Formats: sequence, C-alpha cells, structure tokens
Amino acid sequence: MIGSDDKKSSSIYSRSYTISSTSTDFPVKPYPSIHRSESVKKKAPDSIKGKVRSLCEIFEARRRPKPSPDASKFQTKLKSEKSCSSSLSNEPNEPSPIQLPGTEDRVVVYFTSLRGIRRTYEDCYAVRMILKFFRVYVDELDISVDSACRKELLSVLREKQVTLPQVFIKGKYVGGADVIKQLHETGQLAKLLKGLPVRSTSAWQVCDACGDVRFVPCANCSGSKKVFDEDDDQLKRCPDCNENGLIRCPNCSS
Repeated sequence: MIGSDDKKSSSIYSRSYTISSTSTDFPVKPYPSIHRSESVKKKAPDSIKGKVRSLCEIFEARRRPKPSPDASKFQTKLKSEKSCSSSLSNEPNEPSPIQLPGTEDRVVVYFTSLRGIRRTYEDCYAVRMILKFFRVYVDELDISVDSACRKELLSVLREKQVTLPQVFIKGKYVGGADVIKQLHETGQLAKLLKGLPVRSTSAWQVCDACGDVRFVPCANCSGSKKVFDEDDDQLKRCPDCNENGLIRCPNCSS
C-alpha cells in the first residue's frame, strides 16, 4: 500500500509538472517585451520641456503690461505737443500751424479755476506759477467762468474736447502742462519768452480789483445781465457781460 501511494503521488507530481511545462492543451504565449524604461526616457523629456515652456509663456504673458487705449492716446498727444514745442524753440521765426491772432505781444493761458478734477486744477496752478516766475504779461482765460473762452479755444485747436491748461506764446501754440514743465526744466521756456514786455510791478501781487479772479461784475447791468431799453420800454439782455453777468477785469486783463 505504501508503494502504491508513492507511485500515485509521484505520478501526480510528474503530471502536474508536465502540464505546466510541456502540455500542448494549454499553450503559453510569450508576452511581448515592454521596455518601459526606454519609453519613459524617450517621452518624458519632451513632455517636461513642453510643460515648462507653457508655464514660462503663461508667466511671461502675465508680466507683460498691455498698454491701454487711453495711455496710447495720451502718448500720441504728448508727442505731438512736444514736436510743436520743439519746432517753436528751434525755429521761433517759422509760423506755428496753430496760431492765436492778436496775441503776439503776450502769453495766453486757457485754464479752469474749478477744483472738481484735482489733476486738472493742479496742472493749471503749476503752469500759472511757472509763468509768473518770468514776470511777463499773461492773459489768463478761465473757461469755467466764460463760455466764450471755451468756444474760442475749441475753434482754434479744431477739437471737440481738449485738456487744460493750454498755452500760447507770442500767438503760437505751445502745449499743455507737461510740455511747459519740460520746457521750463530744460531752459527752453526762457528762450520762448525772450522779447516779451516785463511787468514793472511784482507778478505775485494780487489784483485789487478782482483778487486774481480776472473777472468783475458788469458795470452796465451790475451783474444782473439785463438792462432797461427806454425806446422799447422793456428789459433786454445786457450786451457787455457774459452768461454770468461778468466782464474781464480792466486792471489785470488785456
């Protein structure tokens, strides 16, 4: 019995061994060799480089500031004003393309006394102080007080909207606050103002009549903007004053 059991066990063992190794009923197909290390080596560098490049492009695009349309318009306008001022300083005898007739013996400044827009008010104040330093006669036209000054400026510059202040020297258009500041820093503003009459009194002295407002109430209508016409026996609009019942100060305005 022992011998028979040993034979059975050995035959089972040998059968299992032959099935697993040489049996034709269950053929074992060899798996294709997959070289994972080689595929990683070939594809990984390209994918990593691509990711790095895409990240670099994203960060570089974020760092580059995009110019706004308002900034580009301001730069083009500033360049045009600078070119105009350079032509005035280099060739003062050549007529400027924009001129203000009847003001060849003075400086004309269009500004506003309103403080609604702080930047505009500060620019107007700075330009007025710079011109006062040279003690020349400056005709200051406040467009916020007289609408006729605003219409005149728009018609001369041929624009629908303009920034303030705007300066004319000897009847020639110079530019705004940025141009005047640059000319003053480089010393070219003194050359442009050379030959203009200088005030005998101090330029910093406040006008006794208007207090440097440059306008006074109309003497004809006392600021009411209405006068009585005896011929027609009715009230009419005063022809001397503006829409606010004011006239230019006779002491400090030309």
